[in-house]
Parts: sequence; structure tokens; C-alpha cells
Amino acid sequence: MKYVNLKNDRIPPIAFGTWSWGTGINGGDTVFGNNLSEAELRPVFNAAMDAGFNLWDTAAVYGMGASETILGSFIKEKSNVLISTKFTPRGSQPDDAMEEMLTQSFSRLGVDHADIYWIHNPNDVERWTNKLIPLMKSCKIKHAGVSNHNLEEIKLAASILEKEGLQLSAVQNHYSLLYRSSEKAGIIDYCNQNGIVFFSYMVLEQGALTGTYHSQNPFKEGTRRGEAFNSDVLRRLDSLLEIMKDIGNKHNVDPAQIAIAWSMAKGTVPIIGVTKPKHIEGAISASNVVLTKQEITDLEAAAEETGIEIKGAWEKIMH
Repeated sequence: MKYVNLKNDRIPPIAFGTWSWGTGINGGDTVFGNNLSEAELRPVFNAAMDAGFNLWDTAAVYGMGASETILGSFIKEKSNVLISTKFTPRGSQPDDAMEEMLTQSFSRLGVDHADIYWIHNPNDVERWTNKLIPLMKSCKIKHAGVSNHNLEEIKLAASILEKEGLQLSAVQNHYSLLYRSSEKAGIIDYCNQNGIVFFSYMVLEQGALTGTYHSQNPFKEGTRRGEAFNSDVLRRLDSLLEIMKDIGNKHNVDPAQIAIAWSMAKGTVPIIGVTKPKHIEGAISASNVVLTKQEITDLEAAAEETGIEIKGAWEKIMH
């Protein structure tokens, strides 16, 4: 496995996301239309750890604690798990909101520090970036990251930390073949130039780029992804999925692995939601795919031709 350098720490080239683990507000049932138990997810976790993929991305708001609780029940048996979780700024919160949310995350996860702690959105960047400082200095947070921030906001966060002798280690934004806003805005270039790891979430567009779902096999109605990728949108994706399938056949992998391999070829660390052991097998395969420059060009041209660019309600266009 080719590891990635995160400010002198080694991390795997793919992180695994747990947004769909657990039910409740912002949980797997409301967003993805599933209802997964610990018994179903434990083999997924074990398979990932056995393969060396030990970086797990979660958030306090995923299922309002449900995702962290499930992950916490698994990591008790392991010593080398890397935890990535998040603070979500909202309207009016007290000054100790970040420390309180982090403490609650620790309790659910059964840990005493976060390997990466993210500010989940750019609501009042100056206020909340400053709140990271004492938590980093007390070693409760090893690496700081920002998510859903534009370039100006990323630079502001980095400068606030630098004044205290600290560093911004990571940026996590929506990035996929269908949504390259962070690339067009120069965010990925900025990260590369400053030793910041760019983590790409929704690389598979919640399943729309896996080849499993298409106009004849749509998503479950009444879910967030079912509304975003309705049958009309899926029809427009058919041509891109066909090219992804053709390129996949050359590398002996599925379209999902091509989408993941593309994001890695662009210098990012994809965060892949995993709910089945076969997803781990797919990640292993994707990490070994080396796309040619022509294949990357063909994929991006086909994606542009679809005219599809779907962002979450919580996102803003970066460019």
C-alpha cells in the first residue's frame, strides 16, 4: 500500500467514511435509505483493518452520535485506529461548544484524542478556528482540518493557526468526476503547495458513480440521494458510466474503482462510505489502479458532457 504523508504521519491512501452507519437525523436511514446494525458492520470494519485501511471518518452529527457510537464499539478491540471526526458550527453556540462536542465524541468513541478534527463548515471561521488552538496544544487534537471551506476561508484558518505555531493539516471538500469545484477554485493546488492533504468526499456521488444504479435501477425514493439523482439525472449519466465501465474493463475493475482511482490520481485522499465487505475489496483494487493521462482526460471530458453538477444543500460553489 502506498501511504500518504499527513504532516509527518502516515495515513492510508483511502479513508473510510461512516456517514451511513446508524440511524436518526442525518443518519443512514434518512440519507441513504438503509438501516445497518453493528452485526452487519463489524465484518466491514474488521476487513478494512486487516487490509491496512485504518483511517475512519465520522462526525458527531452523523445520526446525531449514532455513527460515532457504532465505530467506538469496534475500535475497543484495536490499537492502531486513526479517528477523524468533526465539530459542526451552528448559529448561536456558547464559546465552549467545540470542547463540549469533542468531549462527547471522545465518550462515544472511547478515545482520548482525535487524529484529525475538522471544523465541518465555514460558519464564523475566525471564531471557531481559534477554538482549535487550546485543544491542539493540550494534545486532544493531533491534526486540524477544515471542511466545506473556500480558498479564502482555508487561508484564513491556516493563518490563525500559524500565528500560534500550529498548522492546518487537511481540507475536506466534496470532489468527484461530477463536482470539481475545489479544483477549479485552486484549492487543490493550494493544498499541494502547502503540504496540506486534500480529502475528497462524495467521490462516488453516494453511489451514482458505482455503476450499480442507473436509469433502469434507480435509488430508493424518499432519500436524499434518490431526490438528487432522480431517474432523469441517472439517464444523463449513462454515457459517463459506459466510459467508466470500458476503462474499468482494461484494469479489471468496476466503475466505482475507476472513480476512486481518478480521485487518487488527482492527488487527493478519497473518503469512501463502506457498508459491505465487498466495498473493502473494491478499495484494495482501486488503490492498485494507475490511470493513464489519456484515461483521465477521457473521464473528465465525459463527465463534463453530462452537464451534471450536484452539490449538497450545505455546500457553496467554490469557484
